[in-house]
Amino acid sequence: MSGAVKISDKLFKELDKNRDVITASPYRVETELKGKISRSLVEEISRIKNEPGWMRRLRLRSLEWFNKLPMPKWLPGIEEIDLEALSLYVKPDIPRVERWEDLPREIREFYEKLGLPEEEAKMLAGLQTVVDSENVYSHAKKILKEKGIILMSMDEAVQKDLPIVKEYFMRVFPPSDHKFAALHGALWSGGVFLYVPKNVKLLEPIEGFFLIGNAMEGQFEHTLLIADEGSFINFIEGCSAPRFVGYSFHDGMVEIYAHKNSTVRFTTLQNWSRNVVNYNNKRAIAESGARVDWFEGSIGSKITVTYPSTILKGENSTSNSYVVSVSKGPVLKDTGSKMIHAAPYTKSKIVNKSISVDGGVNIYRGLVKINKGAIESAAHVECDSLILDEKSAAHTYPHNQLEEPTASITHEATTGRLSEEQLFYLTSRGFSENEAKSLIVLGYLEQVLVDLPFEMVNVLRRVVQLEFKELGGVG
Repeated sequence: MSGAVKISDKLFKELDKNRDVITASPYRVETELKGKISRSLVEEISRIKNEPGWMRRLRLRSLEWFNKLPMPKWLPGIEEIDLEALSLYVKPDIPRVERWEDLPREIREFYEKLGLPEEEAKMLAGLQTVVDSENVYSHAKKILKEKGIILMSMDEAVQKDLPIVKEYFMRVFPPSDHKFAALHGALWSGGVFLYVPKNVKLLEPIEGFFLIGNAMEGQFEHTLLIADEGSFINFIEGCSAPRFVGYSFHDGMVEIYAHKNSTVRFTTLQNWSRNVVNYNNKRAIAESGARVDWFEGSIGSKITVTYPSTILKGENSTSNSYVVSVSKGPVLKDTGSKMIHAAPYTKSKIVNKSISVDGGVNIYRGLVKINKGAIESAAHVECDSLILDEKSAAHTYPHNQLEEPTASITHEATTGRLSEEQLFYLTSRGFSENEAKSLIVLGYLEQVLVDLPFEMVNVLRRVVQLEFKELGGVG
């Protein structure tokens, strides 16, 4: 099965009628590739990007895996995807700039609806913006260069043929894992490369922002973060798209390698439009004493499938994963986390909170595996679901494998419904029903909000409030 498959029409027959639908791109397209996913198409992408031979060979090996591997049977809500109907590489007619004011107005507007330019000025050490298949905005404070930190677009890092890129690229998440990992390896374009040297602690966040600007488009950005020994990284990933007639497909990848005693915090705020099928591949490897924390805020999209994962490779390594998913309307979120304990004295925690409203469906699909020999390791899973009406649903599919007798896994799950008393109280105080629901949802999320930086809490609050507005919204 290569590319001749289709998304079920019933999943897209209802668009959010309260929001505007864009029928034409807000900017011109300079280059566009579509059609059969073939050797010639993959080689053309590599040629356009002027890549070294090793990357072209990696793409072609990924293509071979894509043609061999079956469509995942566990993939929810998608019978088939018509990849050949999509534009698989899109270069927008937007020059790459380093000043915010030089970005086209329509691109800046996506940020401004969330207040992100203000947040960027206050807190970000660097920002990379990807529109369609290319980076269009690159900003980095002088402190990065002074500390020896490397921040650039993923394309530029490959073109420069940096040895460290060749060493790590798709080694954390190989293309042989499943069909969509292989598809990503063959077609990837755009993204962020970040390397933080030994014992350097970058407390100010770096952000990668990814925008799909056209219907019937595939976006395949790649983010690679390397934290050297004793270093600290705080990275934010933002995702958005306008509403178009027709769907688009996102198949991005995040790879994190956390060396000995390093710390990586990776925060995602995803607010794709209702026309986007979002499939995200995220994995980290943590060496001895390292810590990797994930926060996944999944607000928009028609379908989202994402499971932030950590392989606890070294002794005393730790990973926490907080996933928040909101399914509002006829949408499906299949989210969760994976923790693989492969060394002694490792610890992990998964907290998954879902909100289902207006017919939305949430699925928690998690995996915790403690290998034999991972002595005295411990894992804890909390899975909470909030259902706001009779039309909505939530399902939980935990999978725990304990192979070490000295280790432990604990799991707890709760499902709750909207309190009519709370809703009545808030509406009687002048809040609309949707405003009241957003306040109840934010209260329900308080447990995970306390672990986020203050500035990102404000952004997440804005996104949730936009989601529950009668009109407007980013995506």
